Amino acid sequence: MNLESPKVNVTKSPQEVFNFLEDIKNFETLMPENISKFEVLDNDKFLFALKGMPEIILKKKEVIPPNKIILGAAGGKLDFSLIGNIVETADGNSEVQLQFSGDFNPMMAMMIKGPITKFIETLASNMPKSI
Repeated sequence: MNLESPKVNVTKSPQEVFNFLEDIKNFETLMPENISKFEVLDNDKFLFALKGMPEIILKKKEVIPPNKIILGAAGGKLDFSLIGNIVETADGNSEVQLQFSGDFNPMMAMMIKGPITKFIETLASNMPKSI
């Protein structure tokens, strides 16, 4: 299953956006309002939970400065990645798009597609005012 957020424009350079996303504690400011838990577990790992959903642990898997950061599931039964793509625009600002990629059975995919789509859209839409 592959989902993409809308592209958002951020009035910062790709390096500034990358630096913000690389510091995982900053993800707390991007989270939706219905977050019930956020905890930094390590320099490259954090746990979060949304109301009515199980806790999810994300770990920094790969960084390609200043254009890409990949977070992946750390433990649990679901294997997925959250990828942040950062592209410089003509005016020196950035365009950011989040991608969610996971391998799920059809029933699970059907159940989580809506909530995950809304989640990555919220993360992306919170970026311009958070960075």
